[in-house]
Amino acid sequence: MTKPPTAVGAVVADLVAEMEKQVPEHLLPHVAKPEHVAAVMHTTVDALAQDRYRRRGLPWVKISGRVRYLRADVLRFLADNRFGGAA
Repeated sequence: MTKPPTAVGAVVADLVAEMEKQVPEHLLPHVAKPEHVAAVMHTTVDALAQDRYRRRGLPWVKISGRVRYLRADVLRFLADNRFGGAA
């Protein structure tokens, strides 16, 4: 049984949907390399590696020994960590 969406959950869902429209798929594919994510997040591949090592930050997956990020996870992470402004 699923819970009904809360007001905060609905706002986050709306924000993720808006970001889906704004972030082109060639910049952030559905299964993205660290280089893609670093460019979108304005950080470095090494910083992403440190976050993985410390078990913090973005969720990630390993596919055949290679690190990949899912587009949905990246957009959800950005929406969940948004501060300030009109929500």
